[in-house]
Amino acid sequence: MIIDNKSPFPKYLQFQTWLQDRIEQGFYSPNEKIPTENELVSLSGLSRATIRQALNNLEHSGYIIRKKRVGSFVRKVNKNVKNMPMVGLIVPDIRAGYASILARGAEDEATKNNISLILCNTDDLLSQASYHIERLIHLSVSGVIYIPVAASNEKNIQIINKLQQKNIPVVLVDRGIPDSNLDFVTTNNFEGSRQITQHLIDKGHTKIAFLSNKLYSTENLRYEGFISKLNELKINQDLKIVIRDKGPFNVNRYLNHAHNILKKRDRFTAVYAGHDRVALLFYTAAKNLGLSVPDDFSIVGYDNMPLTTVSLTTMHQPIYEMGQESLRLIMSRIDNKKSNIKNIILTSSLVERSSVKNILV
Repeated sequence: MIIDNKSPFPKYLQFQTWLQDRIEQGFYSPNEKIPTENELVSLSGLSRATIRQALNNLEHSGYIIRKKRVGSFVRKVNKNVKNMPMVGLIVPDIRAGYASILARGAEDEATKNNISLILCNTDDLLSQASYHIERLIHLSVSGVIYIPVAASNEKNIQIINKLQQKNIPVVLVDRGIPDSNLDFVTTNNFEGSRQITQHLIDKGHTKIAFLSNKLYSTENLRYEGFISKLNELKINQDLKIVIRDKGPFNVNRYLNHAHNILKKRDRFTAVYAGHDRVALLFYTAAKNLGLSVPDDFSIVGYDNMPLTTVSLTTMHQPIYEMGQESLRLIMSRIDNKKSNIKNIILTSSLVERSSVKNILV
């Protein structure tokens, strides 16, 4: 087990996720006693209070039973118990990006409705997603909430079909799959992108660099919204300062993209980063090149992640609410598998901070 001391996520949650994964993967069998609090303290190097908080959460979630003066035991799941349905939540990485906020929204909604939520991390890999789907089928879950991984739509559909063949309903969240005929919760990425592009233009920026991924529906819609607003105002886009990466998010590769764009700084006055983690890499690249935001260039992001080191203008996505709505939608689908397909599109909003300079004054 590895506790990342640099992670923004609390240590109890990191430990809880690790132990939960061990239980789900069968490392501890039903009714088996897990290590004592003292043993877990020695194993992890964490405080007893941190271990206790994680164990309390796992008990509340239905993974373990704690018996006073006896110990903690893996709960035996009764697959016929209808009062505690299990729902799988498959996310890219609970430690990074928006996944932890979305998961918290889903978890809070699950708790209110007496639902056991099983968290699965894919690292945006198709093989990991396939593994978790097989495991969730084995656990006889009632439904699955799925964020598609960094693979083609066809490959994502192939592994979703495994669930559908077992009559397990699926709800997509955040990233969509065209023509998938699945329930879907997302935000208005196209219109949100038009709005933040208009904000840059209102501040005098018509030469705008752009960096995003082209695998995900969300970032494709943001690029389309960006181009739509430029076309509407008859502003030509310089393709030499546009990069659409073809792979999953990778810090080193995207940092290299940021350096390459900033070396062409004479061609633009502002940067549109496809999401906030990309924007953060532009701050790193700028520091490496002796540049500063917003004096040397302006920048906007997307998501409104809780950043503490920069003051980034961005689009706030109601990510927590996406988690809540996805849980409500999967429960609705479990209750009525023949109801009409639903697409829920939540509204994002502009958050103006100090990363955009008004060059009209």
